[in-house]
Formats: sequence, structure tokens, C-alpha cells
Amino acid sequence: MLILLPPSEGKAEPPGDAEPAELDRLVFADLLTDGRARLLDELTELPKLDRDEAVSILGISPGQAADVDRNATLRKAPAAPASDVYTGVLYDRLDFPGLPARARKRASENVLIASGLWGMVRPDDRIPNYRFPAKARLPEVGPLPKFWRESLTEAFQEAGYDEPGETVLDMRSAAYSPAWKPRNARLVPVRAFTEAGGERKTVSHMAKATRGEVARIVLTAGRIPEGPEEVADLVSSTGMSVELSDDGLDVIETG
Repeated sequence: MLILLPPSEGKAEPPGDAEPAELDRLVFADLLTDGRARLLDELTELPKLDRDEAVSILGISPGQAADVDRNATLRKAPAAPASDVYTGVLYDRLDFPGLPARARKRASENVLIASGLWGMVRPDDRIPNYRFPAKARLPEVGPLPKFWRESLTEAFQEAGYDEPGETVLDMRSAAYSPAWKPRNARLVPVRAFTEAGGERKTVSHMAKATRGEVARIVLTAGRIPEGPEEVADLVSSTGMSVELSDDGLDVIETG
């Protein structure tokens, strides 16, 4: 089973004396390194543009304008494992540092994190602090999901993640999911809802927490579930209300 996570907008700063990221050591290096290098080269050029234009290209707010300059130095910036760099509600609930050793090993084998800049990274891939949302549109690059789609499709096929009978537990946000969708494996989005008075509503912030909890439940189980039904049973056994359908795994909080 493969678990796909989103990146986080907020990120922790790696130690100042840490070595920079090495592109040839990131996951799928044979297929994604050229794309990663191209994006890094484009980011190096952004500070030469008008600042408002550069901010608009990155899809960030004026208050985040300093990230234009930060991104231009990413090749030399200190790096740390992605599981330490990504922060926020989902990662707080998943709690990579607090996972038992067996679960950490599973995460290194069964978890990939989507990224506009890197395409995908493993939790233990070393990356710098950066800001590059999926809505960024660099000159000559265009929409990032489209930029990555062909390379990711080939990478997932070569890695055996897109085989009949395989399950992909999808925690990605809507901005990142178009970059790759399986052709053969079963994609199971994890969604979160609140329900009151017979009315069900999606709550985005709660969804991040729920996805982090579900990922942790799967990684710390006695064994990795073999399919969506086993995932649903496993999550339900913790007391969470779960519904499994062709649309995905829905976790419902009633009140």
C-alpha cells in the first residue's frame, strides 16, 4: 500500500550547518532530476524580475515576498529530512518523530509526499526550507501538475505502485492530486466530514488532522492493510466513524 501526503505551506528551518540537498539522492532521481533542476534554475532568475511580478508568479502574498530571494538560494541552502521540514496540522497528528522504529521504516517504504518543486519526496529525503505552492506558474513552465504528470506517471509505473490490485491511500490536497493519478491501482482519497442534524459538511482544517491520524493508524498497525476494506476496518476499530465507497474513505465526526 502506498500513502500519498501533501506538503505543508509552513516549514521548519533545517540546522544552519546542514549540507544542501542532493538531487541525485531524492526519490525517482533518474526520472525527476531534470525537472527539479529546471525549476531550481527558474527560481534563481526570479529575483531579477519586478518584485510584484515575481510574487505573482510564485502565487504567494506580498507579505511573503522575501521567499523570492530565499528560493533563489535553494541549491546551497541547508537541508533536512522532509519529515522534519514539513510542519502543520497533518504532520503534527502523524508525528513522524514519535513513530515507533517499525512504523518509521514503513513510512520510508510506503509514504511519498507530493511537492510542486520536487514532484515527490520520501519522508527521509533531505530538502531545504522553500515556498513553492502548486499554483505557482513559472515562465516557460506553466501549471505544475501538468509539468510533473508525464515523469510521475513513468516513475510510479517503474516503481510498481500502479499495478492492478495495489491500493493508493491519497491524502493529497486538491491542488496536488492532478499531478498523478493511477491507471491501474485503486486510488482511495481520504476525506473528512462533520455531520449534524442529518447535514454533512466538509471541513478543510479538520481534514488535515484526520488524514494525519489515518496515516499514523495505518503505519503503526500490526501489519500494513492489504486493501481499502482493511483500512476502513482498521480506522473504524479506533472508534472513528468511517464509510468506504467508490469515492474514497470518509471519516465522519458527528455532533
